[in-house]
Amino acid sequence: MKKWLFFLALFVLGIFGVLIKVYFSAEEPVKAAEEKALLLANKRVQLSKVEDFHIYNGLETVNVIEGKNNKGENIIVWIPEKSKKVIVKKAKNGLTKNEAVKKLLQEKKPKKIISVRLGMEKNIPLWEIYYRSENNLINYYYVHFETGEWLKKIENL
Repeated sequence: MKKWLFFLALFVLGIFGVLIKVYFSAEEPVKAAEEKALLLANKRVQLSKVEDFHIYNGLETVNVIEGKNNKGENIIVWIPEKSKKVIVKKAKNGLTKNEAVKKLLQEKKPKKIISVRLGMEKNIPLWEIYYRSENNLINYYYVHFETGEWLKKIENL
């Protein structure tokens, strides 16, 4: 009986080890993209703190960094993967996440907002709002980061 418990514990530890390995292997490309984006961003602006990094996949792949510059100002950096052109904006010069959601709520009645994140399409910084409608369909609403104008919507998927 002790042998069975020992082998069962060993099996569970082995499975746990494999899961940890898979997780870290999946994170490697994102970490590599973040390091590369930070190197490019630091050539244009000195980041004192990185608060968020994500990869936006729209018409093209764009790395987005949110952080603070050496003056303590909140900044956002967009780096399209193809062109590597670094675009830097002060967060105060654009809409906040909550303001972008308010723009959506003025026009639509979402059942549930799934995510709100920064992105870029055709060199235009934007907010992408992913939500579900009353009939549980998937919808995307895109708001211009600086002006708050509606850019496009993808509805009822």
